[in-house]
Amino acid sequence: MWLALQDKILVLLIIAAIVSLALGLYTDFSPPPEYTPCLNPPPGMDECPAPAVDWVEGVAVLVAVIIVDLVGSLNDWQKERQFRTLDAKKEARNVTVLRDGKQCSVDVHDVVVGDVVTVEPGEVIPFDGVMVRSHNVKCDESSATGESDMIQKVTYDEYVHEMKNGSIKHKSVFVLSGSKVLEGVGEFVVTAVGPLSMNGKLMLSLREEPANTPLQEKLNKLAELIAKLGTAAGLLMFIALMIRFFVRYGQDPHPDGKKYGESFINILIISVIVIVVAVPEGLPLAVTLALAFATRRMSNQNLLVRILGSCETMANATCVCTDKTGTLTQNKMNVVAGCIGSDLLYLDAIKHEIENTKSSENTVDMGALTEHLSPSIRDALTKLICINSTAFIPSETGKEDHIVSTTMKRHWWARLISRPNKSSALLNASKGESGFIGSKTETALLNMVHRLGWGEYDLVRNSAEVVQVLPFSSKRKAMGVVVKVNDGYRFYIKGASEMLLSKSTSVVLNEQSKGSDGIQSKELDDATRGELEQIITNYASQSLRTIGLCYRDFPSWPPQGVTLQDSGEVAFEDLDSDLTLLGIAAIEDPLRYGVTEAVRNCGRAGVNVKMCTGDNILTASSIGKQCGIYSAGGVAIEGPYFRQLSEADLAELAPHLHILARSSPEDKKTLTDMLKSMGETVAVTGDGTNDGPALKSANVGFSMGIAGSEVAKEASDIILLDDNFSSIVDAIMWGRCVNDAVRKFLQFQITVNIVAVVVTFVTSISNNGEASVLTPVQLLWLNLIMDTLAALALATDPADPKSLERKPDRASMPLITTEMWKQIFTQSVYQIILIFVLYYRGKSILNMNDEVRAIALVDSLDLDTLIFNVFVWCQLFNQVSARRLDRKLNIFHNIHKNIWFILILLIEIGCQVLIIYVGGAAFSVKRIGGRDWGISIVCGLITWPLGAVTRLFPTEPVEKLLIKLKLAPDPNALPLFSPSREGTSDSLSNWNEPAIGQIAKQIGAFSRIRGGRLRASNLVLKSNAKLMRENDIHPREIMAMVPAFIGTSVGGMWKMATGERSEQQQQQQIKRPASVLYKEGKIHFHPDTPADHPYLLSLQQK
Repeated sequence: MWLALQDKILVLLIIAAIVSLALGLYTDFSPPPEYTPCLNPPPGMDECPAPAVDWVEGVAVLVAVIIVDLVGSLNDWQKERQFRTLDAKKEARNVTVLRDGKQCSVDVHDVVVGDVVTVEPGEVIPFDGVMVRSHNVKCDESSATGESDMIQKVTYDEYVHEMKNGSIKHKSVFVLSGSKVLEGVGEFVVTAVGPLSMNGKLMLSLREEPANTPLQEKLNKLAELIAKLGTAAGLLMFIALMIRFFVRYGQDPHPDGKKYGESFINILIISVIVIVVAVPEGLPLAVTLALAFATRRMSNQNLLVRILGSCETMANATCVCTDKTGTLTQNKMNVVAGCIGSDLLYLDAIKHEIENTKSSENTVDMGALTEHLSPSIRDALTKLICINSTAFIPSETGKEDHIVSTTMKRHWWARLISRPNKSSALLNASKGESGFIGSKTETALLNMVHRLGWGEYDLVRNSAEVVQVLPFSSKRKAMGVVVKVNDGYRFYIKGASEMLLSKSTSVVLNEQSKGSDGIQSKELDDATRGELEQIITNYASQSLRTIGLCYRDFPSWPPQGVTLQDSGEVAFEDLDSDLTLLGIAAIEDPLRYGVTEAVRNCGRAGVNVKMCTGDNILTASSIGKQCGIYSAGGVAIEGPYFRQLSEADLAELAPHLHILARSSPEDKKTLTDMLKSMGETVAVTGDGTNDGPALKSANVGFSMGIAGSEVAKEASDIILLDDNFSSIVDAIMWGRCVNDAVRKFLQFQITVNIVAVVVTFVTSISNNGEASVLTPVQLLWLNLIMDTLAALALATDPADPKSLERKPDRASMPLITTEMWKQIFTQSVYQIILIFVLYYRGKSILNMNDEVRAIALVDSLDLDTLIFNVFVWCQLFNQVSARRLDRKLNIFHNIHKNIWFILILLIEIGCQVLIIYVGGAAFSVKRIGGRDWGISIVCGLITWPLGAVTRLFPTEPVEKLLIKLKLAPDPNALPLFSPSREGTSDSLSNWNEPAIGQIAKQIGAFSRIRGGRLRASNLVLKSNAKLMRENDIHPREIMAMVPAFIGTSVGGMWKMATGERSEQQQQQQIKRPASVLYKEGKIHFHPDTPADHPYLLSLQQK
């Protein structure tokens, strides 16, 4: 409340009210007494003694200020309480700790110093600690140290050993809170939590007020403009009244100091009140209240808003790039079909009707697969599925505790492999078929092993001697594990079926061999490869996700001829070749209920939906057709070919793209940046660590509350607590609700502002006593109605599904629309004319007698009370009318769903009745009769039919007028193109791209020589020149070489050696025209696309 009283205008008003109170007390209680005309004076007198009420106005103003301030403070408190609740919900998360040798999941706020916490890729570490076990754990500590290099985490013993060898660069034993785990898994002992941790101290030092949202910024600017106009009106009125005050004072032969002192204070108070009324404090309050109520209700609908501005932005989203798995689908996966090698197919006839890809004699029911499978292949499949997995079953008996104390203590990696994947393990174990928690793909495979009775996953897993773990990566789309076997080492790998098939050179035969492991295989010839590709195609066309299962044997470890990484491990690229294909599993993931309707709603709302998935193009297209994303005119393309398109081709493709299959997070970001550069407002969903850049780049980023990593959640604006695409549609609806709530309040408040300022200004100037028809206390009551109470009433309207039937607002759409201007103008003109007619002609119209002076005074108070009552009732009825922003006539739509609106309206009516009956001298009113009540209500009621007529009036002429007056932008004006992408200029890449592109990158190295980020650091004690001399760097000589370096590079068509670039970088640099990719069958159009589709024709004609 004290903060609310810091407003300088309110302070000035309080000072003026205190002076008025002092003068009033002096006037009322100092001799001689004042007399006033009356109807029945005492005997022997012509006038009656004046009642001692001069002090009342000062008290009333002070009380009104306190009430306004108190109500505003209560609103702020309610708003902050709701945001605090949302913040607590946003920060809630569980971590896995080791206590007493047992794994348990605890709330992040319950972790104490000494707990052993396990980490995995995608997590944001909330504590400081010391690493005790690490398997290639690498962290991004840029948020804490400013350095972007990955820091490898090692144990103390390893660190001491590395330090002796002088190779401790980018290695550390300490874990810093706020850092992000990029690779590996491990354990660390907590040494500091909360405000005592490094990140906690940093957050405390950087604590500041939250930034305003974009809508708040717009409203603040509008409020400043209105406040300037209102201040100008108040100052102008003060100057005009003071001029007349001094003229009258100079012409008065016997001036009364007390009388003129009161007159001056009255002028000051009414001028300040005009400024108070004109300053729209309720505008920022309206958007804040709307956001507070919207975000609270959104959290009840599984939408957790992290960044308030995203709620507003989502209202005008034009494109949504969504994942498939878990967002469009149920993420309840089951293996329903597959093949072993190339000669044995199986299907689950009960769960799914799968079209046979070969003759029926080669296909068996999944329940009888064990009978047809050789023991050696079954054993290999069991080990591959159980060991190469992070899914697990929570311990409910002492069985796992025994394992922890024996096998896991002997080989600690077994525990880390079996720990839950928190990024996808926040599901109730009872929902799974056998209680597995973890990646849904892995739980589907483990469930198959469990159903077929191939063995207990934990016994198989913990009996294996794991040598190296290669976690899943979205770039390689596979994961693997190396285990020791009897006669060597075996690399088990599972991942995208097409990718693994392309890297396989042999395939198993379902026959028992006399070899050491009993597995017989044959070379993978072209015919067999074609059969397997056809199997994958058939499964994918039926919306089934295919997973390849392979292995590779090594006689020794590490393999001969490979180069070890810094961590002492073998790179994935040295292992994923010459694979032996065990089989392919087809996994069913049915669509979520309501997704098709949600996609349809997006189309009605003018929002285009694009699917970005890691599945192959056939599976993605099939799912896209089922849910309605992939429709006539739509294009589907795979990520590797998408990366080969030039900027120009991407710009042509992006509006028509519906399916982006086999895509990487980088592809998603590229698409997002392109759409944004084309003027689209883009929302993106993501769950993985690598989705962070795309989520940050999007206008609104949605992360998954169940399957999302902590990094993705930190990068997102809104968290989908149920991972459901339908919730995105709810976010659009609630975003439009917030924008509509603010516009409703704006439409109402500007009308009241205009009328109150004009009426007060004109009546004060025209009145000989410098008094407005509306007294300061009455104006403060109106200010309370139109600011605080109206903001609370209009900002709490619930979201309306019908808001999805309109298109998004264009970026140039002003806050005040043409329809709003129509309502503001007509309602303001009507109310001003009505008040002026009553003020200047009310006595004659209402047959009030003014022959006797005393009666005239009484009638004047009657008339002023009537005018005040009429004005208030006009606002109360207009408050209901302002709920409608479009041209529809039903102003009561959904009013029964907003209990706050009805309650506040009843409170306002009740308070107005009390003011008229008991306000008396404090409000300068008197009781009025039934006729005047009828006049007041009828005059207010007229605002409803007037609003209806205004809505029916054509909008085009008004819009043209507003455009000429510069009050509205021209919708037909071409917007200025301002690409938001970094490096959207294609000038370098269009001419001699390999040479110039590489030179551009190399030139960037010279800027780093100048000092970079460290140059601005206060920790750098040596000058750049000295550092260069010490490192034998001579910048002048280097820069002198640059022209020749560029010239010879361009002239010689120089380009970097292919072996030095990754596969994805090569694909990005090899640009191919879209027309060529289309003719090669890499760009797919929906089958129902018409032959005269513009984009199709453009590709065919090039």
